[in-house]
Amino acid sequence: MKLENSIQYYCCTEVEDRFIYQAFHTGFSDYIIKMYISEGVFLKRFFGPEGNRRENSFIAFDQDEPVGVILGGMKMYEGIQTMRCGTLAVHPDYRGKGISQRLFELHKEEAVKHGCKQLFLEVIVGNDQAVRFYEKIGYEKIYDLVYYTLEDLSLLENPCSEFFINRIYFEEFKKASGKWEYHINWQNDHDYIEKTSNTNFYIAMMQDRLAGCLAISEAGTIHFLMVDKKERGKGVGTKLLQTAVEDLNLSRMSAGFPNNSLLEGFLKKQGFKKGNLQQFEMYLHL
Repeated sequence: MKLENSIQYYCCTEVEDRFIYQAFHTGFSDYIIKMYISEGVFLKRFFGPEGNRRENSFIAFDQDEPVGVILGGMKMYEGIQTMRCGTLAVHPDYRGKGISQRLFELHKEEAVKHGCKQLFLEVIVGNDQAVRFYEKIGYEKIYDLVYYTLEDLSLLENPCSEFFINRIYFEEFKKASGKWEYHINWQNDHDYIEKTSNTNFYIAMMQDRLAGCLAISEAGTIHFLMVDKKERGKGVGTKLLQTAVEDLNLSRMSAGFPNNSLLEGFLKKQGFKKGNLQQFEMYLHL
């Protein structure tokens, strides 16, 4: 058995990317959801739109073997400087040896050093061991993340809407969608969307009146859908979705969002089905 005191910790800028990926891949090898992802896709996603940065991330080694990693990313999130844990993974043979605790301490120290006021992460509902660990170190469950999918797009209602749908650029979308304030998860906010390369943006207009906005990927992932309170029940949301389906030649659509009963009710009415995957959004105030 390898000794606990042989573990060394480094900033991820000090190691090659292949070791970061190896620590992630091994740490999630027995996860409740299989993480089949190549090194290239991992690096592009986790150090791209996800917002993690190597200089804010840490890795644990036992001699030459990476045995644990925590990825961190910082930004102003809903008006608060926030450090997010993009992933925390430990080799199955090295759990229970304090590695997760030490990686978290480094993560928290990094957040404090940069003036962050809160820590944030998502964890899958059902991963009770992880939830207990995060609660033990001070995190609280605040929001629930749910996921919906529509496989048969013919189920979309055919609205009799007089609103005009226009395709726009990101900056126009950012300005338009900014008029509505509600909690948006990390992977759907403006910073995340801006870093993606395959997202399309639409607005619904009636003369000079803004009625709604949609941000949706070329694969049908809905990042943002909002209809102004005064225009709800008039087919605006459905027309936005139908326009995207025709424009992008979509075969399916999906959406993930936290605690939004109105959006959840709308998607159910359109035929979307709730998936088994659910997550908690957890916060720790510094």
